[in-house]
Amino acid sequence: MNFQRRKHSDEPEINLVPMIDVLLVILIFLVVTTTYSKFAELEISLPQASAEEVDKNIDKPNSIDITVNALGDYTINLIPIKFSSIESLRDALLFAAKVRPDPFIIISADAKATHQSVITVMEAARLAGYNKITFTTETNNAN
Repeated sequence: MNFQRRKHSDEPEINLVPMIDVLLVILIFLVVTTTYSKFAELEISLPQASAEEVDKNIDKPNSIDITVNALGDYTINLIPIKFSSIESLRDALLFAAKVRPDPFIIISADAKATHQSVITVMEAARLAGYNKITFTTETNNAN
């Protein structure tokens, strides 16, 4: 009689079907709960030009007209301005405003003027404490 215990040599195996099922459930959960929405970094309202005729003879007592040409030269109320820094442009704006309370800054920039030259005017107006800035536009009336 042989009373020795016999060792069963079962090879270990990994059952992959339950693991695949669990991974599919996790994947479905992630797909269902994920939102695909587009977030806007900055909300802006763009200016629009109208085709209405504007009376150019209207007196604008509380405005400062700034013109920027293609070379980056500035004029304030048709007076050429030479400046070396934003602070000097700010001082020229303050001088042009004199006693006008909170004037409108009207920027007329050439189409070939650099963005930086327009930003410089806006920064000088901000430093001067003027927050009412507008731009002139040109409309094409193809009638």
